[in-house]
Amino acid sequence: MFHIESPSKQILPALQEKIDNLTKPKGSLGRLEELALQIGWIQQSLNPALRHPVNVIYAADHGIADEGVSQSPKEVTRQVIHNFLNGGAGICFLARQHGVELKIVDGGVDFDFPKIPQLIDRKVHKGTRNFRYEAAMTAEEMEQAVRYGAEIVTDCYNEGCNVISFGEMGVGNTAASSMWMTCLTGIPLAACVGAGSGLDKVGVLHKLNTLQQALDNYSGSDEVKEIMAYFGGYEMVMAVGGMLRAAELKMVILIDGFIMTNCILAASRLYPEVLDYCIFGHCGDESGHKQLLEVLRVKPLLNLGLRLGEGSGALCAYPVVDSAVRMINEMHSFSQAAITKYF
Repeated sequence: MFHIESPSKQILPALQEKIDNLTKPKGSLGRLEELALQIGWIQQSLNPALRHPVNVIYAADHGIADEGVSQSPKEVTRQVIHNFLNGGAGICFLARQHGVELKIVDGGVDFDFPKIPQLIDRKVHKGTRNFRYEAAMTAEEMEQAVRYGAEIVTDCYNEGCNVISFGEMGVGNTAASSMWMTCLTGIPLAACVGAGSGLDKVGVLHKLNTLQQALDNYSGSDEVKEIMAYFGGYEMVMAVGGMLRAAELKMVILIDGFIMTNCILAASRLYPEVLDYCIFGHCGDESGHKQLLEVLRVKPLLNLGLRLGEGSGALCAYPVVDSAVRMINEMHSFSQAAITKYF
């Protein structure tokens, strides 16, 4: 469905030479140098640029939420969407601070919204089914969600975006993400299950027991798409589609927290080359996120104790990414500055 290629490595020596000849000790700007190299590699340019950054939030409800696996009741999904649209959510102040456009997508919220121009309607179904007893979605619904997620990214690209991040809203989606994590990595379920939106120890134990029952009931294969459909959420599958389309379009992808890291895990199991385009914004406080990053062999930029989701960690990391691009474009070389190389 997607055609994703790793960027050509031919440009890497020239990029490294440019970075090494900026007026600084070699390697002294650390991760900024690594990021500049990666972004120049992605864009195949010695003068990379970040244009029209967008954070796409896919939203949907989960049938598993009926089992009490979240601190929040299901109606919170639609309430938070209204808060997004009114500019009052955590992601909103971050988007305003860093000049990032927000796109809010209804991928499967269990609510009939009136027509709202700022809310993109891509509803597959009014919430997934309860995967404790049956598949969360059909294979056809999953493929539709992948297409919808990809279409949104195509729209962003056509509007001039070349750097994109993804967020999510959906009560119960840390439960779904824990199932993807254990099924796709083999890490024991207990290590994949955390507090989500604020469960106490008793709540976490109930969540674990419920998810273990769902896992015990699963009789499907270990094929990635079957796992995605059985345990996933529409918003998660849309994010997978969005990430794959962004890589196909050779965009820079900023990865957020636990849920979005599970989405890129699934995407990379389908198309490993997608990881070449990814920058991991942070390591969050949700149980399992650190292990997941280690499985992917990636280094997050920040560790701020975040567990909000919505793309918040990706947007907090955006200024660091911007600094890397400014470094390679705005710092003078030794020859430009008439400074003798001091390494």
